[in-house]
Amino acid sequence: MKRILSTIALLSATAFANQPTLTVYTYSSFASKYGPAPKLEQNFEKECSCDLKFMPFDDSVTMFNRLRLEGAKTKADVVVGIDNFLQPEAEKSGLFSEHNANTTLELKDKIFFPYDTGSYAFIYDKEKLANPPKSLKELVERQDLKVIYQDPRTSSVGRGFLLWMNHIYGEKTQEAWKTLAKHTVTVGKGWSETYGAFLKGESDLVLSYTTSPLYHQWHENTDKYVAAPFEEGHLVQVENAAIVKTSQQKELANQFLAFLHKPESQHIISYHNVMNPVLNEGVDEAFSKMPTYKTIAFEQPSTETIQQWLSQWSKSW
Repeated sequence: MKRILSTIALLSATAFANQPTLTVYTYSSFASKYGPAPKLEQNFEKECSCDLKFMPFDDSVTMFNRLRLEGAKTKADVVVGIDNFLQPEAEKSGLFSEHNANTTLELKDKIFFPYDTGSYAFIYDKEKLANPPKSLKELVERQDLKVIYQDPRTSSVGRGFLLWMNHIYGEKTQEAWKTLAKHTVTVGKGWSETYGAFLKGESDLVLSYTTSPLYHQWHENTDKYVAAPFEEGHLVQVENAAIVKTSQQKELANQFLAFLHKPESQHIISYHNVMNPVLNEGVDEAFSKMPTYKTIAFEQPSTETIQQWLSQWSKSW
């Protein structure tokens, strides 16, 4: 009997070892036990006869920088988390190949495959902050407000804030950064770190998304956390997946991208990432009941301009 069990175990291990591996680079909150990755991994492995491995990084900017350093030696087959603001730089890198993933969504881009969207916003606790800012300019100028946001050099959310600030302030942006710095508690590497600090009571507001209050409604049965609507409008982020050019698993990679648009996958991503889905079939109806936030028509600046803005930001402290 022991020999039979040993043989079965050996055969199972051999079969698993012969399965192809699809390695996906992503950001830490996506890959955490509370994020979409665990359930996506379980579901995809059922249909692909493969081993799906998520490799997390602090944030998507950190992830992209690692990919650039690794170059052709990278283990990544797919990246999840290249947003529309990082997309021009990512495309310019030449690290990604075109996909042919099946989807019902009409896509203009042949490289970057969207899986969710969100609008940046500052979150506050309405039981603690009775008079929240009504605009980005009020947030910057009010010295009584303790603020936390993410580092634009390492965080995609921080990078989005960099673009948001420059869109609103233009030539006066550096002065605005200096004003904001006076009442900024901390600038964190990534979203998880900063949002956690806010929940511990270290600030009045934290940079996140208009959808963030849904998490607290679903998991904590509270509506005390609110996304402050700003009169200037909010910047919209689109998160994408992309296939790494050096991947030896292109067929699996395309299958994985198509998998991200399945109704169950969209439900998992939107619910566990607390972001708007790109396809509405099968997702939580709470998204359709959310308040409407004014959005900004935004023109993507060049990579060189962003680098100038980053330099300007770093000199404001």
